[in-house]
Parts: sequence; C-alpha cells; structure tokens
Amino acid sequence: MSAASYAWAKIINYLERQLTSTVVSSCFEDTDILEMTDEKVILYTPNEFHQSMIQRRYAPHVEDALKELFNSDAKVVVFGDRERDEYYKKDEAKAATPLDFNPQFSFDNFVVGSSNRIAHGAALAVTNHPGEAYNPLFIYGPPGVGKTHLLYAIANGLRGRNPNANIVYIKGDQFANELITAIQTGKNIEFRSKYREADLFLVDDIQFIAGKEATQEEFFHTFNKLYEDHKQIVLTSDRKPDDMLTLEDRLKSRFLWGLTVDIQPPDYETRMAIIRKRAKSMDLDLDDDVCNYIAINITNNIRQLEGTVKKILAYQELNDMPLDLPNISRAIDDMFKVEGNALPTPSLIISQVCKFYSVDETALRGTQRSKGIAEPRQVAMYLVRKLTNLSLPDIGVQFARDHSTVLYAITKVETELKQGNVTMQNNIRDITANINSLL
Repeated sequence: MSAASYAWAKIINYLERQLTSTVVSSCFEDTDILEMTDEKVILYTPNEFHQSMIQRRYAPHVEDALKELFNSDAKVVVFGDRERDEYYKKDEAKAATPLDFNPQFSFDNFVVGSSNRIAHGAALAVTNHPGEAYNPLFIYGPPGVGKTHLLYAIANGLRGRNPNANIVYIKGDQFANELITAIQTGKNIEFRSKYREADLFLVDDIQFIAGKEATQEEFFHTFNKLYEDHKQIVLTSDRKPDDMLTLEDRLKSRFLWGLTVDIQPPDYETRMAIIRKRAKSMDLDLDDDVCNYIAINITNNIRQLEGTVKKILAYQELNDMPLDLPNISRAIDDMFKVEGNALPTPSLIISQVCKFYSVDETALRGTQRSKGIAEPRQVAMYLVRKLTNLSLPDIGVQFARDHSTVLYAITKVETELKQGNVTMQNNIRDITANINSLL
C-alpha cells in the first residue's frame, strides 16, 4: 500500500468517527489523494457534486484529520476531472514519462483460485506473447474481483520485458470524454495517434462506450488498426459482450475474436488466502479466527476484503488495541452488507446516468432546459424513483424541481417504455446494470 493510500485510509477512519459512516460513504466513496505534501493535499473525485460538497463543507474536517493524525498544517484542495487534467498537463516532463502502474498490482501479488485461474493464465499468456496468444483478451465479472489488478499486472509484466513498450490504459467513459474534447478542440488527429500507436491497449470498463454512437465508431477503427498491426488489446467489463444491449454488433463480434473469460467472486479458500496475504504485506498478525470471521462475512468482493484489512491496520494504529476477534468485529462490522438490502444512493444513480449520456452532472441537477439534458434528467428521475425509497418531493430536491415536475418526468419515461421504445428500454437496462454492478 502506498504512503498516500495508507494516509487516506487513516483519514477516512478518522472522518467516520467525527462525522457519520453515511456521510463518509456517500461523499467520499470515489475520492482519493492525488498529491500529499507538507503544504497541500490535493483530493480528486470525478463527481462534480462531491467535489463542491467536500470543498465547501468537509475540507476543514479533512484538515483537522491531517493535523490530528500527522501533525500537518496542509490545506486541502479538491480537484474534479478538469482540474486533474490541467494538473497533469502543467508538467510536460510528466507527460513524457511512461505511464506508471502501481507495482503492487503484479502477478506475484495476485491470489489465484478456482474463480480466476483461467483469467490469470490468459493474462500471463498475453504478457509473454503480446498480440499472439489471445487477441483481444476480454475479461468480465462483477466489480472488485481482480479485473483491474490483472490489467495492471499485464502492463507491469510487459514493461519489465520491454521498457520501451508504448502502453496505453484508459477507462471506457474516459475514452468517450476524451473523444468529445478532441472533437471540440479540433485535436482528432492527436487523439487517434495516442491510441492507435499503442503496443498494448488496456481498456477498463468497456461497457461504458455502449450506446454512444460516435465513441463506438472511433473505437471500432482504433480496434481494427491495432488488431491489424498485431498489437495486444485487453478489455474488461462487468458483463460479457452479448449482454451489452446497446453495443454495436460489429464491436460485439470483434470483442469475441480472441478469448473471453470471466472472473467469479472468490471461494472461501481463496478469500482466506487473500486476507492472509494482504495482512502479511501490511505486517499485521491476524489469528485464524479473525481471518475466518472476515472470509465468512465478505463473500463477493476482493476489494472489500482488502479494504477490511486496511481498516484493521488503521484501527490498530489509532486505538493500540489487541487484534482479537471482539475488537476486530466492533471495528469492521459496518463494512458487512446483507445481500439484497443495499440500495443505490441518488448520487450514484445520477452519476451513472450522466456517465451513460456524457452530460455534466451540475447541468443535469440544475435549471438548464436544453434538449440534450431533458432526456437524461427524466431518466435519472425515473431511476431514482424506481431504485430508491425516496418520495417525489425528496427526488425533486436532488434536481431543484418540485414534485409535479418529477411526476411528469417519471410518467413520460414510463409511457415511452410501455409504448415499446426499444432505445429507451435498452438505455434503462444498461444504466441499471451499471448501477447494480457498483453496489
């Protein structure tokens, strides 16, 4: 675990005791440390609403945590996507440096079990024989089961074999957003050159290009160029290509040209191995009964297993108590979710709608009445009503609208669905799948 990640884990632990777990999970769920110095701590969140909320309301609490935990007087700044992009662009030397992948995500640190053995073997094969073994390699499975770990392991493995390899990593929604920016700024040639000259092209969460016509067109030609040049392509998704209802058939076909493998949630033995391996890497000595307690209660998500071990580390540092089962159970019980009881937050739903339609969240929540915003806003209202327990007035608060406007939007979407609007049906289905994959 990097120093920044370790510091952030301790800060989150501190905030949960000062605020509430609900506030922390809703406002800081997608936030991380971009930079940490003696003078300044830069936080990053892709969610504009969270960015504004943290900067206005919670930055002082983070500064208190820095003071209390690290005796630091650093000031907190919160970046969104735009500020983060400018931050990276300001240092031209950084832009010339090969993309850096966390060395912790290696094949040596990947715990192999029955649920991921085939995917692990395929990832090793493309690392040793890029562009030859399986091209493309398509890995799918629910969130938190190790898909991104394998992507980074492939990148680190190839970089070790060929330090000069041009490795390009991107998330599906970022590819779409970069394309929009390139079109707006007239930098289509630079955009295409960036991706079509890659030796290894890694795309995480490819499902987010589904339904975006221009993005799919651009990705189709990028894929063809790389494939024809025998460059390795590796894609991950939360579902297999055939289940992406708004993905073009020609892309589905190409995604199936190579090898498609799934990763399932780890079985009990693999979960125990993961817990022990992560605890050892953090110099934590956990008894078998503690490891068993975690493995029994967290069954679907490797990321949550690792997060639990990190929380135990922070708990030990902050409380200086024995790591026995009674203490551990009190520290981490809030991380256990009863399957089927988790409801998405309005913020999660709205962010996924914005991601799907490539619209700005502030505009969707605001009073803008442009045609490009109307449908996404109506869909967001419909999904918040369908997937949460919020009343119409409560939903209206999320969008600065009254309950009658919310009712009109919901009725309009329901009418479209009942009348057999296939595009609307597929959009709702894909967005709902994206939301469910994050719970």
